[in-house]
Amino acid sequence: MDIVFYIAIMLTAFLVLALLLAPVMLKPSPAARRIMELVQSNRPDQRYVGGKERLQEKILFMANRLRVGLGLAEDEKVKQLLLTGGVRTSRGMNIYFASRVLGPVIGLVCGSLIHTNTAFWALSLGAVFYLVPDMWLKIRIRKRRERIRKSLPDALDLLVICVEAGLGLDQAMLRVGQELNISHPDIHHEFMQVNLEQLAGKPRLEAWKSAAERTQIPEFSLFVSMLTQADRFGTPIVRALSRFGDEIRLKRRQRAEEMAAKAKIKILFPLVLFIFPCIFIVLLAPAVLNIARNMQSAK
Repeated sequence: MDIVFYIAIMLTAFLVLALLLAPVMLKPSPAARRIMELVQSNRPDQRYVGGKERLQEKILFMANRLRVGLGLAEDEKVKQLLLTGGVRTSRGMNIYFASRVLGPVIGLVCGSLIHTNTAFWALSLGAVFYLVPDMWLKIRIRKRRERIRKSLPDALDLLVICVEAGLGLDQAMLRVGQELNISHPDIHHEFMQVNLEQLAGKPRLEAWKSAAERTQIPEFSLFVSMLTQADRFGTPIVRALSRFGDEIRLKRRQRAEEMAAKAKIKILFPLVLFIFPCIFIVLLAPAVLNIARNMQSAK
């Protein structure tokens, strides 16, 4: 037990020493200093940065340096999952990677402070703190996919209206994305991202495929495939959108009916475990009390 405690103290001291020596060891080269002198501005900075923001930036900077020092590279699959979960900014990605690096360290330190079963608690808390970011990301991805799946029929109806009004497909997607900013922000971000990629020079089909890879929703992938086929074979886009919208609404209705059918079976467990015992107590308790009272009077 004491060995784990001493190891945790030594690890904490090493991290503190590494953070103190980081400015000296990571001092920029003369070439980097000359470049910084050229690009820096003499204008006064009018922005106000609070203490909370400064503390967050310092923690993220230290965690990033620690991750680079340990050789833990950023995984492209994890980045793709973060994009699927709606985490697009570099700050959000840095927070996620920092939590994965600092979480086990914090768990080990907290577990070492427990004097009974120190090794068990240190390893358990370290594993829990390591798995918490992944669990949070999976929950976020699942909720975002469900929101996009529910908002897709409304987006298709607006696309049909815009195309019938005379707008092109790209302009219609941009207009629909702007209109859905408040009601459906997730699909708004996807449509706006497709528009920005096209403005940056990315081909239309590749931008749509990138959106399907980010969302990873079967309905959205079918929507992209439909748009690709309509663009490639010259199919009237209004007719294709109308038929696809009807299919999506039919699938949503079937999914709701399936969930309603499953609810009949799922409700049996709370009925048996919680409701039926209460009903038995209410119905049988007076009879049991009367029988016990009669037996006592008979004696």
